[in-house]
Amino acid sequence: MLNIFQLLIPMQKKEHYKHLLPHFQQPGQAYFVTWSLKDAIPKKALYHYSQKLDILKSQLQKFQIDTADSTLISKNKPDSYPLVKKTRIGIRDTQSHLSKIKNEYNILRKKYIKAFNDLLDAERRPKVDLSKPDNTKIIIESLKYWEGKKLKSFAFCVMPNHIHWVFELFRKDKNGNPVYLQDILYSVKRFSSNKINKLENRMGTLWQKESFDTTIRNDKHLYNATEYTLNNPVNSGFVSDWKDWPGCWSCD
Repeated sequence: MLNIFQLLIPMQKKEHYKHLLPHFQQPGQAYFVTWSLKDAIPKKALYHYSQKLDILKSQLQKFQIDTADSTLISKNKPDSYPLVKKTRIGIRDTQSHLSKIKNEYNILRKKYIKAFNDLLDAERRPKVDLSKPDNTKIIIESLKYWEGKKLKSFAFCVMPNHIHWVFELFRKDKNGNPVYLQDILYSVKRFSSNKINKLENRMGTLWQKESFDTTIRNDKHLYNATEYTLNNPVNSGFVSDWKDWPGCWSCD
């Protein structure tokens, strides 16, 4: 018999998906993920960043299409030397411009996430307090459910209005199926929201749809993500040692 976690896994699996921000996922990859309560951030608080990110995304899509069209022209008319030469120069210019836009987008995305985290840490009285013992217990249960089955956790922290989680996905589960970030987050968020809503005697969406996931690049990045996660309650002034915060956990 399937349990509630298995029933909440979506059927469609993609290596790229997006809501407001693009998400890339590969089985076997390590991630630093943050998500928050739906009402944790005022809708217009990050409008400036969101608007600029949308413009850059549109430019990226346009230049990627232009590059693809130019490549097709050069391949379909190999005997037209002037056209091919001009097209190749155009492709180089386009790729250079595309690289600049990507860099600008990545820098702005980092600023967006920092502003997002700063706003989260500034809020002290959320309508649903995730740091309440019973709520924290539900979230920890959710985060640990797939441990050893689909992933390995390095650290997590349950704050009053948001969650940080550092973990590595397995390439395949025991049945040989690839493990995707999208599935794990869907399962954990859906299960925890159902339980917390029932406990809080409330209805409706608990979590913000968007999650901020960053691919862990190397050991230094893993260390920094883990340190940030564990020290979040310390830096927010709740405790002087992360080990005193009930919502913190580390694999060490």
